[in-house]
Amino acid sequence: MPRIVAERADILPALAEVFREHGYEGASLALIGQRTGLGKGSLYHFFPGGKEEMANAVLDEIDGWFETRIFRPLREEPDAAAAIRASLRDTDAYFRSGRRVCLVGVLALGDVRDRFAERIHSYFLAWRDALASALVRTGVAQEMAASLAEEAVAMIQGALVASRALQDSELFGRMLNRLEGRLLAGSNPR
Repeated sequence: MPRIVAERADILPALAEVFREHGYEGASLALIGQRTGLGKGSLYHFFPGGKEEMANAVLDEIDGWFETRIFRPLREEPDAAAAIRASLRDTDAYFRSGRRVCLVGVLALGDVRDRFAERIHSYFLAWRDALASALVRTGVAQEMAASLAEEAVAMIQGALVASRALQDSELFGRMLNRLEGRLLAGSNPR
């Protein structure tokens, strides 16, 4: 029985999980309807542009969360070391200690990467640049900060894949702990 949904935002979490689990290509409208409890008519009411509009709405939600919880604090928090620590804790929580895949990463690896190329690029670039900004504020030289930030984002993404592939639920947390030590090892307390 189809359920009643007041706002399109109400179904974004279910949509996100369908795309995470099945990729864009594998997320059929039948599967999306099953997981959201909505019929095709209701789905098209909320998303007249179909599956692509659904994916973009989910990406908007992800962008908003990361901007608020990760990127902005890394760029603006006066205590940059605390912002780095908080961003790693929030990253761990968001990805459920490695049990939740990165949807942006799933799209980057899929056949639809060109369709979402700008969104994917801007997400990873924003993360790298925000982290580099925080590192510079801890006293790390600009060039080293950029290198460390790039390494950190790659390490997070790799740890997500490895923790799932190895079925090791603690691997992601271990990598984040190592990463924190690496990122803050060269910082100058202020």
